[in-house]
Order: sequence, then C-alpha cells, then structure tokens
Amino acid sequence: MIAGRGVGVPSSVVTVVARMVVAAIFLLPLAIGAASDTRSSDAVRLSVTFQAAERRTVESERERLGLSRQQQPEEAGPSEQQPERFGPSRQRRPELAATSRQRAGKRWLAVRQLPGTQQPFAIGQPGQPGQPGQPVVVEQRPATKQQAAVKKKPKPVPAKKITKRLDRFLAGRPGPVTAMVKDLTDGRLYRYHRGERMITASTAKVQILMALLLKTPWSKLSKATRRDADLMIRYSDNHAADRLWLRIGGAPGFTKAGRKYGLRHTQGVPGNCVDLYCWGITRTSAEDQVRLMKGLVSSKSPLKAKDRAQVLKLMGKVIDGQDWGISAARCKGDKVALKNGWLKHVSNERWAIISAGLLREEGHDYAVAVLTENNGDTGQGIATVEGVAERIMKSFRSCKQL
Repeated sequence: MIAGRGVGVPSSVVTVVARMVVAAIFLLPLAIGAASDTRSSDAVRLSVTFQAAERRTVESERERLGLSRQQQPEEAGPSEQQPERFGPSRQRRPELAATSRQRAGKRWLAVRQLPGTQQPFAIGQPGQPGQPGQPVVVEQRPATKQQAAVKKKPKPVPAKKITKRLDRFLAGRPGPVTAMVKDLTDGRLYRYHRGERMITASTAKVQILMALLLKTPWSKLSKATRRDADLMIRYSDNHAADRLWLRIGGAPGFTKAGRKYGLRHTQGVPGNCVDLYCWGITRTSAEDQVRLMKGLVSSKSPLKAKDRAQVLKLMGKVIDGQDWGISAARCKGDKVALKNGWLKHVSNERWAIISAGLLREEGHDYAVAVLTENNGDTGQGIATVEGVAERIMKSFRSCKQL
C-alpha cells in the first residue's frame, strides 16, 4: 500500500482502471463502425425490398400486356434509371408524388411508352385517381380526316386581275354594272364597283318570300299562298308578288325582314310607283343580294332550315327561258338556285337586268350577284350579266363549264 495523506488506494485497483481506459480507447471506433454497419445493412435490406416489389409490378404488367420473355423491353439505361432513394439529393419517388396528387384530389393522367412496343400505358385514368403500380392501357385512335387536315388560309382571289378583265369586257357596253361573288365556305370574295346602288326588279321576289316565311312557316301556309309563292319565284308572276307583298305588310315589312337578314342598303318603296310595281324599283346593292343568299344556306339564318330548303327548291326550278344569268358560270355537277329580274324604265325605255343566286358544288357555296342598268334591250343585258359572272368565277375555281 502506498503511504500518504487520506485514504490509500491499492495499486491493483489503479492497474484495473488503467486497463479499462485503454480498452475503451481501442474499442470505441469499432463500436461506432458496427452501429453504422447495422444502419447500412437496414438500408440495403429496405432497398432490396423496394426493388423486389418493382420487379413484381413490372413482371405482372408484362404478363397482362401479353409480353413474352423474348418480347420484354430492355432495361432502362443509366439516363432512365430512378434516382437513388436514399442519396444526398433526397428526390421523391414518382409513385410517392403520384400518391400526393391523389390525396390533393387532382385529376391526372401520366402516359408512358413501353420501350420496344407501340402501345402506351398510363398510371391512372382520366378523371380518376391513379393507382401506383397498376398500369392502364390507353386506346390509340387514328386521327380523323378533319383532324389530320391542316387548316390553311385560302389564297385571296386576284382582285386587280379580275377588275382589269371586267373593264376590258365592259368597255363600250352601256350603263353601270356592279357585282359581287363570295365563297360562303371559305370567305373569299370579290367586289366590282361596290358603291353602286341599282334596282332589284324581280329579284326582290326572293326577299318577299323570305319575309313571308319569317312570319309564317311554309308548313302553315294555305294552299293558295303556297301557289302564289310558286308562281312568284318559278314563273316570276307579278300579280302573285303583289298579293304576297301585301301579306308581309308592304314596304315596312319588306324592309324589316331585310334588316333581320343583315341587309344594309335595301329599303322598300312605299306608295304608288311610276313603274307599276313598288317592290321592283327597290334600290339595293350587290353586297346585300349576297347577304340575302347567305341567309338561305347559313345555320345562323333567322329562317328555319325547312323553310330555307323550300326557297332553294323553288329557285332551283325556275322555268326554261328564265334560267339565264349567273347559271352561265356553272360547272358540271353544280346545283344552281337563282332569281333573275328585268324591268323596262318608263322614263327612258332602258332595261335593268339583274341576276342573283347560288352556285353550289360539293364543299362550296358561291353567292353571286350581278346588277346592270341602261341596257338597250334584254338580250344585251343578259349577255352582260353572264359575261361578268363567267369572268369572275373563273378566278374562284377552274372546272369544265357547261
């Protein structure tokens, strides 16, 4: 025993303590490493568990899609592999992100393409929460012709070229001329002397009938009224037109109906008229006549479809001898609906000759209106109208004319 003040400490005890300290110094790193190895081992086991679950999911999907071992897609390359789940970046697995979107109540559809196949599969369904690991086959449908067709803006018609062509044709011919053609399908149009206003003559009879049908549908018209409509359009009977003029309320009813069809320059003439028929000397524009024709084919027309069809039917069956005019520009296979007008002015004994209507081919409706004044006779006026229609339409389409 060592001598000294206080309590003495045996040397054996000191030796044991010293040895324990030394052992602790050497054994501490080993204990820390063992704990780390235990955590690493747990992570490895957890990673293996996830990988095994993924393999089972992929295998079940391959079996559901009917993929044999030889048809199985190749494993993803390094750039396509999932990020490390326990790496420093701490990126979330796509399945977990999908689950979060489900919980958020959002509708989603994730589509992927299986390598080596032409059939995509999706996680989830449109409007339904997805189920991670439950791929759903998405049907691939071929695009329709309308979807596949690229909408191209139509090439404008060569207005300057048409105007020069008409100026040469009309040189030396008497009286003013105005005309307009519009492709009601693609919107292309051409106007000649847009500012001119001329009388309608018997072309006003189409507006009279369209005004009547706004008041009373064809199906509810009396037999006598239907007879008048037939005589007025197909035979251009003036007395029948007078009777229907009164039924629509005369000039005010005529003008009111015109406004509903979008006419801007056409107003009925009230009272007693010098040239016998007030509806015949109504002044109009080629543009208004085109708008009226549009009202016979547009789904936005105030006139119902059955009534539009009835007017077109009558205009398509005008009697022989009255089917001239814009029909000169028809092509093989066209359907023509028209109404012509001719009126001799009492004041100067010169003729107003007008033709307005539709040239209808598959996929296109052309509204055409040609108005002329001061013609020496009807033959001269008809030749002018037909020549103008032909020279305009040849720039809208190329076809074999009849």
